[in-house]
Amino acid sequence: MSKIRKKRQPAAHADATRSRIVEAAVAAFADRGFDAASTREIARRAGVEQGLLTYHFRNKDALWRAAADRVFTTLREGVMEHLTRMPEASTEEQARELIRTYVRTMAAHPEFFRFIVDQGHRFDERTEWLVKTHIRPAFEVMQQMGLLRVAGNDPSKWPHAVFALLGAGSLIFSVPANCQRLTGVDPRDPEVIEAHADFVAALLIP
Repeated sequence: MSKIRKKRQPAAHADATRSRIVEAAVAAFADRGFDAASTREIARRAGVEQGLLTYHFRNKDALWRAAADRVFTTLREGVMEHLTRMPEASTEEQARELIRTYVRTMAAHPEFFRFIVDQGHRFDERTEWLVKTHIRPAFEVMQQMGLLRVAGNDPSKWPHAVFALLGAGSLIFSVPANCQRLTGVDPRDPEVIEAHADFVAALLIP
């Protein structure tokens, strides 16, 4: 008797399905946190069967890591676009434009900041992996691009510079209802996004 083989998706379709699952996972982990978000909910958000999700990801931890990869790959792509766009600019203006690029990316993907914050209070193996794999390399890019210049050459001030950038460039888009109800300004408005990008860039690179 011939063995029954698991039917495989065509490669392009499988890649699209996997990408949709990862996108749904970023949103679910950002909205509900790792503990509360279930793979069943993520499958529902992605519009796939639970079995198809487990076909691509062996468990929730593997799916979370793929979601983290998606978040930081998107941020990295923004940095690379920035580096190729302004080869002739001064160091200061390159740093300011990199900050603007970061702000625009976080405005387009407000779930990224919530995803990172959810993991940030956990002293566990996932945080260790996230810092080693993604956050530390990003920190090194910030150093190379002069984004910590506001802290001078004093390493004791670098944590303040790093988290000032992360908070100033991201928080307003992660809590848009708070901003709009408090100030009457909708941070999702394209003109507001550009104004915020200019403000944060000038604040950190005077």
